[in-house]
Amino acid sequence: MREHFELRATDAGGRLGELTVPRAGVTVETPALLPVINPNLDTLSPRRLAEEFGAEILITNSYIIHGTDDVRERALEDGLHELLDFPGAIMTDSGSFQLSEYGEIDVTTEEILEFQRAIGSDIATPVDIPTPPDISRERAADELETTQERLEIADRADTGEMLVSAPVQGSTYPDLRETAGRHADATSLDVFPVGAVVPLLNEYRYGDMVDVVAAAKRGLGADAPVHLFGAGHPMMFALGVAMGCDLFDSAAYALYARDDRYLTVRGTHHLENLDYLPCSCSICAEYSPDELRELPEDERESELAAHNLHVTFAEIRRIKQAIRAGNLLELVEERARAHPTMLDGYRTLLDHAAQLERSDPVSKGTFFYTSQESARRPEVLRHHERIARLSTPDSLLLTEADSPRSDEYDDIWRVEPPFGPFPRDLSKSYPLTAEVPDRTDRAALEAAVRGVSRLVEANPETDVTLAHRGWPADVVARLPERVSVLDVAGDS
Repeated sequence: MREHFELRATDAGGRLGELTVPRAGVTVETPALLPVINPNLDTLSPRRLAEEFGAEILITNSYIIHGTDDVRERALEDGLHELLDFPGAIMTDSGSFQLSEYGEIDVTTEEILEFQRAIGSDIATPVDIPTPPDISRERAADELETTQERLEIADRADTGEMLVSAPVQGSTYPDLRETAGRHADATSLDVFPVGAVVPLLNEYRYGDMVDVVAAAKRGLGADAPVHLFGAGHPMMFALGVAMGCDLFDSAAYALYARDDRYLTVRGTHHLENLDYLPCSCSICAEYSPDELRELPEDERESELAAHNLHVTFAEIRRIKQAIRAGNLLELVEERARAHPTMLDGYRTLLDHAAQLERSDPVSKGTFFYTSQESARRPEVLRHHERIARLSTPDSLLLTEADSPRSDEYDDIWRVEPPFGPFPRDLSKSYPLTAEVPDRTDRAALEAAVRGVSRLVEANPETDVTLAHRGWPADVVARLPERVSVLDVAGDS
């Protein structure tokens, strides 16, 4: 067990946790945002990030520090915390991003790890190979082998109290990502970034991103804190957390501000196109769009960066509350409506419902059916799996009707889309207390049929009758042939 990471609550794949960073002497609550700091720029000071925004951890690039003579000397002499004036934990990247951009860097894993330790990094990163999407399998496997060799070097290095990350690569090949996760998990390293996803994010390939993370998670243990490298837009944080990611680094707040772009959880707007500011942060309360546009360039960039960061941290807090309340997937569904590719991501997430179900609590507050995607949630899958465990009598009526006749059957159970059948004694148990629209959609009915089919298959000796309220004929036709069917749509 990794003693530095402890889970406090879960919902779907999302976790509330505590990441203890011994060298910094702090414990970071996850999910956590790591603002990216360029040591050569000062859009927002690290001290301000801590005091105004509540940042507990940030990330900077040790390779840039290493390659900038005056900054390197100050970092070696004064230490990274003094250099940046930041009281929380500091993670450092190794130059792998520069490797992916320019094809080569001039440090080895041993050298950059020793440098990160010398300047006082709290969480270091070895030089992995950030393999891009869609390359040949042969290249992906070769580069993964190199990354794994470097993780083994990092595992043997003397790093003292400094935590060290173990990037998980493998391009867009799920089996390679799972293998990479299993290899990384077998080391004694501490934090597990899922790397090289930025190209997928830049192309809005959220479904492919979900598949990559799901595969990596299958290889990693439950006690592995997972960092989604380069995922900085608040629109996708809820989806990322629901997949099981705990750490996110964001340069978007500053990069977008430099281009006069204004972040919201539903997307990005150019400042020139805004007539109103749809936010109540301190920046938006102080300025109108015209007033922001009239600011000097440097000041406007700083104020926009501050707004972008307020929005980003607010979304992290909103996600934490959703995990605590047990309604994270409702938040993901809401965010999925912001962009068609986000909906692709959510639907792909539900392709992995069986994987999510293993960490999803069996009891929460109230299940809200808010879209056809709700019919594929882990709670529905779990009900279908567990319904087969229940004992059934010789004859059983499954009914949507409120007051059925009881003398013709040994027992009468409710049937409620999307869950399907259940004994009436369970009607007050989660998730069967669900709030479902009166106008039930097709996806919910099809899910209910899957539940009925599961019960029937598990109890071949029971005569089952389904009394439904006007379900479409082609949906009813999906039932096992031996199920008797009654349409009670006209019954009072």
